[in-house]
Amino acid sequence: MLSAARNSRKLSTNSYLIARCLSTETSSSSSSSDLQNLPPPKHPDFLSKPKARSSLYPRPRRAHPSHYQPLHDLPPTFGRNQLLPVSNSTRALLESIVAQFDAPIRYAFAYGSGVFEQDGYGASATTSPITGVTSVHRPIDPNAPMLDFMFAVTHPAHFHSINMHQHPSHYTLHSRILGSDYVSAIQAITPGVWFNTLVPMNGVTIKYGVTTIDNLCSDLLNWNTLYLAGRMHKPLRIIKDDARVRLTQQVNLTSAVRAALLTLPANFTETELFERIAGISYTGDPRMVLPAENRGKVGNIVRKQGPQFKELYHRLVVGLPGVHWPLNTQHIQQDISPQARSLHLRKLPVNLIFHMKQRYGVQLKEEENQYWVRIAGDEKLPEMVNREIRTIVRWPATAQTLKGIVSAGLGKSLRYSTAKISKWWKGSEASSTPKSDSS
Repeated sequence: MLSAARNSRKLSTNSYLIARCLSTETSSSSSSSDLQNLPPPKHPDFLSKPKARSSLYPRPRRAHPSHYQPLHDLPPTFGRNQLLPVSNSTRALLESIVAQFDAPIRYAFAYGSGVFEQDGYGASATTSPITGVTSVHRPIDPNAPMLDFMFAVTHPAHFHSINMHQHPSHYTLHSRILGSDYVSAIQAITPGVWFNTLVPMNGVTIKYGVTTIDNLCSDLLNWNTLYLAGRMHKPLRIIKDDARVRLTQQVNLTSAVRAALLTLPANFTETELFERIAGISYTGDPRMVLPAENRGKVGNIVRKQGPQFKELYHRLVVGLPGVHWPLNTQHIQQDISPQARSLHLRKLPVNLIFHMKQRYGVQLKEEENQYWVRIAGDEKLPEMVNREIRTIVRWPATAQTLKGIVSAGLGKSLRYSTAKISKWWKGSEASSTPKSDSS
């Protein structure tokens, strides 16, 4: 009798573990009230007929609740600076769009002028100066900015196979003909992103990129291409969170601060710091040279997203040695002695350190401290840091621009480029028009 009870408990435990292994979501993604509303589990019926929908095209997974759930693999407060607030209407819109994708998504975020307001991009978003909460309204103007998303997935071919079946209109004709293997192969080309652009969903126009979770975390840690890491230097709204990305993103944000501090003097303002950080991903980007991007974009972002930048970076900056930044001021001081700057230099991302060593020459291991102090004392260090970042960004950004023609097709590429040129022209006119004098 006792043996039978043990076997029964063991069988139920094994069944529970198998179910957990096969599930695509952790139990932490559902609130207690949601769990109460779930139907009771059914006993498996091995003799029943297979379901009409195959395992390749599963039913939509449950959406995340409206509030952020703690990540059990990390301390409860770790990386809370990444959880930037938006209004309930904006959050509902973003989450409803992501929830429409049946394909499994590990990590998802929204970014850009459609989510957080940028100067010169109309009134699609407004930021409260008191609460810092940003609200996005459904755009009526067809020239309003798109909502930009990035999805990190585990298996890109599996994602594109399901997504192509559910949303065939998101892909060009040749992509649908050649299939998900072709799409994932093009995606794998540096910087490892596939974009579907000018997609109408929920009454708005969106653009979403797809990358792998491994590629995303590697770029956040090492700055292999700075294509993804650079985008994540700026304010973004996390929609689906992941402990591994939360950790590597915190490293990425700290690396951005260190790189920016190496290019700044002893005394500077928070606006200067934010502009240096926001400009990292645009340094070397060919779109900034061609009439395909607003050349005042960095300033536009910082002017309208100052509260979000401060929430992202203030605690990270004051935690670094030799930096003084009182919370109630906009002025920052840092120690620019070679000894202090060498501490930032040696903790830069691996790929940037590699480029710096190529510029200055390799060092002997027993002289490592003196080597970094010598480099930190170079008067041309800020210029060298910017030059090596430009080298990292240039080729991946160029490759992705060319890949956009393949992924979007000629028609969408022309429409997208026309919109970019129009924004560039308006930005150029605004910067060249002198402001009226009140006197």
